[in-house]
Amino acid sequence: MKTKLATLGFLASALILSGCASILGESQYPVSINSTPDGIAFEIHNRAGNVIHSGVTPGTVTLNSSASYFKGEKYMIRFSKAGYGEESRLLDSQVSGWYWGNILFGGLIGMLIVDPATGAMYKLPPEVSVVLSTRDSDSLTVLSIDELSLAQREQLVPLY
Repeated sequence: MKTKLATLGFLASALILSGCASILGESQYPVSINSTPDGIAFEIHNRAGNVIHSGVTPGTVTLNSSASYFKGEKYMIRFSKAGYGEESRLLDSQVSGWYWGNILFGGLIGMLIVDPATGAMYKLPPEVSVVLSTRDSDSLTVLSIDELSLAQREQLVPLY
């Protein structure tokens, strides 16, 4: 009988002292950085403006989804290459769907303390893409659909 009570007490404590997003989600996410053309240099700046990563496309970086307690992280990604224009993309965190699981499983402690403190209440998009064109304003770049990323293909609009 004591073993059953101890097991039940452990399970109850785990539910009360845990956060749903902390258990099922993550606080760091891999993000693919892509460009057309490939070989574009990029710098990732965090919310504070600090450069936290630099590289060349294509690449994958692991980024924290939280800046601090109850504050999701925002990243500015700057793309540049000699002979091409410069572009920037904002990568903004969003509240994870697992965070709302605290209503059923994690309780107030998970919702107000655990998930915000671990950063697991936020998630990041899986990909950032950019298309850079040459600086020559009279030029036209023609790409095949195979050269576009999945995110870019989803933004295409059919012409009739």
